[in-house]
Amino acid sequence: MPDITLTRGHTAVLIADYYTDTMNTLPHALERGVVENGASVQAAARTAGAMVCYSATVFRPGYPEIGRRNKTFSQRKASGQPAVADPMAIIHPLVKPQEGEVVVGKHRVNALYGTGLDVALRANNILDLVILGYATSGVVLSTVRYAADLDFNLFVVEDCCTDPDADVHDFLTQRIFPRQAEVVGSDDVIKALAAW
Repeated sequence: MPDITLTRGHTAVLIADYYTDTMNTLPHALERGVVENGASVQAAARTAGAMVCYSATVFRPGYPEIGRRNKTFSQRKASGQPAVADPMAIIHPLVKPQEGEVVVGKHRVNALYGTGLDVALRANNILDLVILGYATSGVVLSTVRYAADLDFNLFVVEDCCTDPDADVHDFLTQRIFPRQAEVVGSDDVIKALAAW
């Protein structure tokens, strides 16, 4: 992969939906060291002074954010499992947010839709958005598409993303994402941040 450049003072790293339960059990994540790679990018971003952001899908008790027409989440509402309202309760401990970092709870797949993340990115004049997350076919795909329409320079960190279906992950990172984003490795991002 070619060397990349990230704009100093205008770069954010989004750690999207790194859920403790999933990341500790999903074979695709464990085999590839996805959480550890993500923690390395997080540490490099903090050292460089880049903005670090997080998202997690959460709902209030009773799931008022979910209607019958929402095919993705209506099954969760019907399942009877208790809602988790606090994103901090489900973010993996290896990438726990620090005081002052942006954490958004989202009610849809896309990390930018209906959250304060877009406002925070624009308020801080962010141009380059580095995305890592679970699932590649979920929050990563949905956020890449939306963020591309918002004209961010996008970087998807392939070895910091994972999916229940490894073939889908490969297809998206090799065939779909390159149309709207640079697909890079964690080493590329760490090197670019260290150059600041």
